[in-house]
Amino acid sequence: MEISGYFKLLKKYILVIIVVVAAAVVASYFWVKNLPDEYVSRTQIATGIVDASTHILDKDNSPNAQSDQINREFSNLMEIIKLKKLIDQVSYQLIIHDLSSSAPFRKLKNDFKGLSQAAIQHALVVYRAKLITGAPLSLYNKDENGLNELLISMHYDERSLRKYLDIARDEESDFIAVQFTSENPQLSAFVVNTLAKEFIDYYSVNIKKNESNAVDFLSNLLEEKRNALNQKKEELQQYKIKNGILNLDDQSKTIFAQILAYTDKKLENQRTLAANEGALQNVLSKFDPNSRKYIEASINQNNAEIATTNDQLKALTDEYVHAGFDPKYKPAIDSLQSTLVKQLHTTSDKYLVDPRIGKDNLVVKAQELEVSRDLAKYSEKSINKELASLNAKFSRLVPFDATVKTYEFDIDIATKEYLDVLGRYNATNLQSKFSIRLAQVEPATPDVAQPSKKMLLIGLSGMASLFLSLLVLFILYYLDDNITEPSTLVARTNLPMLGALNMIKGPKPDLRKLWDVENRTKMQQFKELLRSVRFEIDQELKGEKVLAITSIGVGEGKTLIATSLAYAYSSINKKVLLIDGNFVNPSVTLSVQPTLFVEDYFRATSYTEWDNAKISVLGNRGADTTLLEINDEKLIAAQFEQLKLRYDIILIDLPPLDSLNNAKEWILFANKTVAVFEANRSVKNSHKEYIAYLKTLNNKFAGWILNKATIIGASKKSKN
Repeated sequence: MEISGYFKLLKKYILVIIVVVAAAVVASYFWVKNLPDEYVSRTQIATGIVDASTHILDKDNSPNAQSDQINREFSNLMEIIKLKKLIDQVSYQLIIHDLSSSAPFRKLKNDFKGLSQAAIQHALVVYRAKLITGAPLSLYNKDENGLNELLISMHYDERSLRKYLDIARDEESDFIAVQFTSENPQLSAFVVNTLAKEFIDYYSVNIKKNESNAVDFLSNLLEEKRNALNQKKEELQQYKIKNGILNLDDQSKTIFAQILAYTDKKLENQRTLAANEGALQNVLSKFDPNSRKYIEASINQNNAEIATTNDQLKALTDEYVHAGFDPKYKPAIDSLQSTLVKQLHTTSDKYLVDPRIGKDNLVVKAQELEVSRDLAKYSEKSINKELASLNAKFSRLVPFDATVKTYEFDIDIATKEYLDVLGRYNATNLQSKFSIRLAQVEPATPDVAQPSKKMLLIGLSGMASLFLSLLVLFILYYLDDNITEPSTLVARTNLPMLGALNMIKGPKPDLRKLWDVENRTKMQQFKELLRSVRFEIDQELKGEKVLAITSIGVGEGKTLIATSLAYAYSSINKKVLLIDGNFVNPSVTLSVQPTLFVEDYFRATSYTEWDNAKISVLGNRGADTTLLEINDEKLIAAQFEQLKLRYDIILIDLPPLDSLNNAKEWILFANKTVAVFEANRSVKNSHKEYIAYLKTLNNKFAGWILNKATIIGASKKSKN
């Protein structure tokens, strides 16, 4: 598809386009000339949303979060203004004004022109009641449905008002603009001011009430959570008092530290006991019985004193352990130990004259070890007793700790719930105190009429009709798959093109008079294009002589082209033979009335006397036959060789390709074949098999000739 074809189509229908556009412009003029003027009233409502001073205490004051919140708040406010409830309030006030005022905005229309005064008063009562309650008219109620029809007739209903109502935020400002357009300046101002007032009242009453209800609810919930938290704390306190618990963590830490300390003492005491026992056995092993008897006999008196001191030291050590190793017992223990050592030394010094005096030191050492061993043994009992007491105290704290932790866990949960509600309460309370304050900046006033858009509408109608016309023609052009140009035929078939011939206007031409003097002017463009086709054929023949001319279907003009080519070749002094190969429809034979026939020549049953004219015609008798039924292929080929010797060019007017083998038999003997395609026809699916056959001819197919094409400017070009 080429865009040039579309422009040719536009040129063809240019007058139709002009008429359509002119009609649209005229119709638009008569439609808009009686339109009333438009009056626009506008007011602004300050919201305080973008006032920075009201958002100092906002929790999230980041730019992006604040911008998103601002957009949401503005969208919410604008949707509230568009509520049906608010617009209904405006509708009621408009109709009340028109029914009760001597200067109404609009007069009653249609069936309501003749309303009685009683009916008007009844309507006013109902409208005023609905205005006070804010309730809509019930369409199920016959009376109220009639009043709704009255609103619709006056164009005061919700749908009509919304149509001319414009609500938007003024760019990035703090204001919401409310604008209304009507044919009456007072009406426009009244609608804008009334809607702004109803919106501010509705927001102040309902929205603030919701905020107050939320604060009250959170306040009551906060009090409940506070009481629950205090109750949990009181239960924990009473449990500690009842069980004598001061601080479980500190108590358990103290007892555990004491257990560790006594455990260390026990281990140290066990090491001392084992060491003393071993050392004592080692010392005693060095004494024999006689020596031991001597020593025991000699020191009985001193031993009694040592035993007394030893008993005192044991008792004091028990008190020291039971007191938790109180440092105040340490000096007394050290003093008794010193006394015990002196008594032991006295016992050894008293018997220096004994011949066995060398063993005295061992005896003293053994006594010291016995004392240390006994002290360690007695201390272990006291330590074990204290450890048992501490473990019993620690075990007693375990159930207390579990119960206390349960109370503390409940207190933690109650505390979190209380703090969460407290945060919500503070945020909601703060928001309610610093929420936006709506105010109408200035009331709307009646304004002058808007510039007339009548000329603009007329111009738009003309442009729209022009666009629709162009669009319709483009759609027709796009959907039209008829072939009008040679390039389109080449693209559709992928076969070469020889040229195109124009349409010959007027009645069907007589082939015998086609080239007469009286037809030269009418045939000038056709002749010029034919010469071009003749040149292209000569280039394809390259000295060969037999050219077959066929078409895909009937009526595409191949006979006219074959005859015209015969005259074209005769005009350059070529001796031409035109063969009518169409046995089904022998058009050439019927037009020329030749004396020579295909059946006679190729059967060779009689002598053929050829004339010496530039153009000879070999017709056929139109019998139900084919070329190969006339004679053998070899004999026919030989006859064609004889014809090539007699003529410079042989043109064969073949039957169309849809006549099955009739055309194909003639093509066997042709050097080149051309196919005629009539313009303004489409390539159908049934043609594809014939196009495929032409492709199988390879070099024997010279190309297409597009016939009856619309060719502009060819004659002018030739004159230049």
